[in-house]
Amino acid sequence: MRPEEDGARPARRAGPSKPDPTPPAPDPTPVMAPRKPLPRVARWLLMAFAGLCVVLGLIGAIVPGMPTTVFILMAAWAAARSSPRMHAWLYAHRLFGPLLRDWDDGGRVARRVKWIATFTMGASAVLVWHGIRTTWVAGLVLGTMAAVLGWLWLRPEPG
Repeated sequence: MRPEEDGARPARRAGPSKPDPTPPAPDPTPVMAPRKPLPRVARWLLMAFAGLCVVLGLIGAIVPGMPTTVFILMAAWAAARSSPRMHAWLYAHRLFGPLLRDWDDGGRVARRVKWIATFTMGASAVLVWHGIRTTWVAGLVLGTMAAVLGWLWLRPEPG
């Protein structure tokens, strides 16, 4: 017996639902052009290099004078060529993702990152000045740090 025959109302068909007013979150992983696959050994070496760079970047976040950003950028480069999964993880990471997306957007560096680098390099400069007895070596290290800081502060900022 059909529902109309026993006096029951026919079941409503599900119509089109209202569109969700919130736009979907953008995919944090950048679109990459397809590449010719690398040999297995090269992929494994690049993946190991990416993992090493992530570990060095994490150490650099704690140890003054050791960079973080450059290691994370190298990890993203190596992961893009060896492991889409690791590459996606880096771009989705709550600390590394914004840094990588800003860099992809025209080599931008956030002001907060610039200040953190300035303070850690300043602390490292004090250690170098008092710890290295050879004057020319200390001068070379301090000059390199000053050049890197100058370059860093000339980078555009996001937003």
